[in-house]
Amino acid sequence: MTRTVQALAYSRPSALASSQAGRSLGLETAGGSTPLGAEAHPRFFAGFLASPHIAARGLLAVADVAAARYYQRTLLSSLDPVVTGNGDRLRFESFSGCCGVYARLDVLSEGLEGLGTGHGTTNVDVNNPLREALSRIGGDEPLHLRVGPQEMAVTTMDGAVVEKKVPLPDRWLRGFAEAQVASASFDLRAELPAAEAVRFLRSLPKSSGAATRGAQWVVPAGRALRPTTRPVSGAVCLPGPQRLAALQRVLRYASALRVYGPAADGAATASAWEVVLPGMRLTLTLSPDASRGFSGEGGVLEALATDDAAADAELISVLLAWEPRIEPDRLAAESGLPVERVRAALVRLGTAGRVGYDLADAAYFHRELPYDADRAERHNPRLVAARLLAREGAVVLDGEVAAVRSGDQRYQVRERSGALSCTCQWWADYRGRRGPCKHALAVRMVRRGATVAGGAL
Repeated sequence: MTRTVQALAYSRPSALASSQAGRSLGLETAGGSTPLGAEAHPRFFAGFLASPHIAARGLLAVADVAAARYYQRTLLSSLDPVVTGNGDRLRFESFSGCCGVYARLDVLSEGLEGLGTGHGTTNVDVNNPLREALSRIGGDEPLHLRVGPQEMAVTTMDGAVVEKKVPLPDRWLRGFAEAQVASASFDLRAELPAAEAVRFLRSLPKSSGAATRGAQWVVPAGRALRPTTRPVSGAVCLPGPQRLAALQRVLRYASALRVYGPAADGAATASAWEVVLPGMRLTLTLSPDASRGFSGEGGVLEALATDDAAADAELISVLLAWEPRIEPDRLAAESGLPVERVRAALVRLGTAGRVGYDLADAAYFHRELPYDADRAERHNPRLVAARLLAREGAVVLDGEVAAVRSGDQRYQVRERSGALSCTCQWWADYRGRRGPCKHALAVRMVRRGATVAGGAL
């Protein structure tokens, strides 16, 4: 697995402080992006939380996921959560170390008592002493929240910089993009009231074991969910139910549980589980299997394989303005592009962490993760292999059928109604459920006349 090291520099540790004026939670920020460009310590919010004890537990849940590995539990690692200010809300996001669980806490305008939030994205320091302090918050005593430095201008001359160096696997970057693509295809499948939500989530296993391996399914039954042994109509996949454990942090405050997923087709799929809280939402999105991270799902490959998407993404990126809701129809009107190309451009921007997807709003949102915009694309194995096949002339087109030479083997790729199939083992195993194989992807590139010379694809 390719890794680099990301250095997160904070002016001081985040802390929960008490004084005669009351309690104050200061979340320190590292370098991030804002409408004014890169800033060492951006400031997004200063005000009060409407439900401080619930927000504290929601933030702890996001930190729990960041510190967890739900598969191969050794090699623990943690990346501080990402916070985005979208003008009317704060979003805290994290990914598990195994790349199989994506968590997001949305603190909405009704959960914030301030003059609005700033715009931008950065990491926030969530250290062990802060976690312990947050876990002790109770009741409704007012809590002042500050996201960013106390002063708008901070220099390292004021004191020693707190620096964390964390490994950043390339598959985490791809995971952010794949989770967004998967979520955009989900529909609301069930909504449980508070009592049923508590009953259902508390019935789930707390640890992995034989009973939690493989795909499991639940189906709406009135205002409840019941388990089913097969993916019947309306069923939702629950892969690795123990991975929902972080929701226990906020369960007693839930007003509803919303369940999202694609239409059941017999195969294990990703799903999303959203707990509705006062002025907040906490969402966990699960990959199709506890042993299978989002990074290999392949949902972004079609968008990455076209020259149009690259140019379109550059144009669309100029039109983004940290919106909490990105409207593809509006971007199509402003850019002059068809809506389908706008959506493909948003997928491509997602590979650089520049957009996410909010299921409750059924809309994309703008953020700027501190990643190299081309890095996830360069290190995607299938995409790299497909470009090499196309560049070396390994693809021969013959109407709806194409022959692809790969090593000592030759494969046939057939196109029917815009969908590709292949005679390789990857296609036999997954039937397109994890995106196209490298042979089909190479054929798609050649058919679309994508640029392959000199590696410029």
